[in-house]
Amino acid sequence: MEEELIINKVINSGLVTFDLEDLYDQGERIVYDLKDNLFMGMILKEKDFREFLKNYDWSSYTGKNVAIICSEDVIIPTWAYMLLTLKLQPFANTIVLGNLEELENKLFYDALGKVNIAEYSGARVVVKGCSKVPVPAAAYVEITRILQPVVQSLMFGEPCSTVPLYKKKA
Repeated sequence: MEEELIINKVINSGLVTFDLEDLYDQGERIVYDLKDNLFMGMILKEKDFREFLKNYDWSSYTGKNVAIICSEDVIIPTWAYMLLTLKLQPFANTIVLGNLEELENKLFYDALGKVNIAEYSGARVVVKGCSKVPVPAAAYVEITRILQPVVQSLMFGEPCSTVPLYKKKA
């Protein structure tokens, strides 16, 4: 009986895998809720807020990714977000006005902005579909947007099982 040689067609395919999981920021994600600074749960008093900002130990936010929200249905003046950001900025890794989903999107957008897209010029790219960390759909949209102009083809999934998305016209 003749022995059959097993050939790894994935390795020989020339496909390049782009794994968004590699861009996942490992830093802690936290929410800063301005409701805790409201007077009687209804208004933000400038004098009290400034005093709080001045006396609070902001070092507990060192290296963290912060989403600023107000979970109460009140009007927060724009300057309050700005003052809070000034206090967080020296410590926090990233700050967004919005929820944790918006924070996650920003972290991925920032990471994708640092990718050398030229490395993928003319490549057949598979954007990996499965990951051990939460990758937002917005990250898949953004990588598609930035890769499409330079790649030969773009697919989604795993090299052994892909969904074709785009192929450059000859």
